[in-house]
Amino acid sequence: MAKRTAEGEPIIIKKYANRRLYNTDTSSYITLDDLAKMVRDNVDFQVVDAKTGDDITHTILTQIIVEEESHGGQQMLPVSFLRDLISMYGNSMQSMMPSYLEASMANFRKNREQLQAAFAKGIEANPLAKMAEANLQMMQNAAEAFIPATRRNVDNAKKDADGELAEMRKQMAAMQKKLDELSK
Repeated sequence: MAKRTAEGEPIIIKKYANRRLYNTDTSSYITLDDLAKMVRDNVDFQVVDAKTGDDITHTILTQIIVEEESHGGQQMLPVSFLRDLISMYGNSMQSMMPSYLEASMANFRKNREQLQAAFAKGIEANPLAKMAEANLQMMQNAAEAFIPATRRNVDNAKKDADGELAEMRKQMAAMQKKLDELSK
């Protein structure tokens, strides 16, 4: 659960016409980087337009993603995903996408927690590989259901999945080896 103010309300961030952001909790001006850190620290906030009082949190969070994608070394969102996402706007599937993406992210967080727990317990790579295989299959099925253009020849998909799974197994084995070495 996100951290809130003492009153249990989200922290209010005001955005002024000069594009400056003002944190009402700390009475100081902040940057998009500060907001990104607040997100990572699980601090709940709401961004409002200082003049109109409109909630612009969605716009600001989107702006943070754009900044993160354009700066730094490795991008998180592949071009194919961005193209598919853009193609959904105005599509009959648009209304389904927010709940689908939220459910996918919740599933990803759950799996990440399971992976962390497995590494903490020192379990061999086999259960992790099975989980990765199940997740890969789920994502392929979902992509085929939501975006018909992503359907591939079943044989090619199987070969791709087997290759990716083999690569994941190698990576998991290498990580397990490193963890074992660190625990000594």
